Amino acid sequence: MDGDYISRHEHEEFRRSMEAENQRLEDENIRQNHRLNALEETVKQVAAISTSVEKLALNMENMLKEQVNQGKRLETLESRDGEKWRKAVWCVISALIGIAVGMIFRFPVS
Repeated sequence: MDGDYISRHEHEEFRRSMEAENQRLEDENIRQNHRLNALEETVKQVAAISTSVEKLALNMENMLKEQVNQGKRLETLESRDGEKWRKAVWCVISALIGIAVGMIFRFPVS
């Protein structure tokens, strides 16, 4: 039975090696916790950026629609001046034709 027991020296060395291993594992846990915290913060930042990009895309889409609408309104406004000019020219031509026809019918044919 004497062979089943370990000496005090062997026990103390085993205890020290186990404490060292436990300390190594505790240090590893601390490092892993720091890495996990950094990773969680990065994931939060990526989610915030993703949300911001989505909002930006919606705003850009709305701006594009508004720009298209403004382009149509601008085209309408620009063509309005051309229509007025054509109407004015048509009125002048009609008046000149009316004067010419009036002068023709004013003098009796002999």
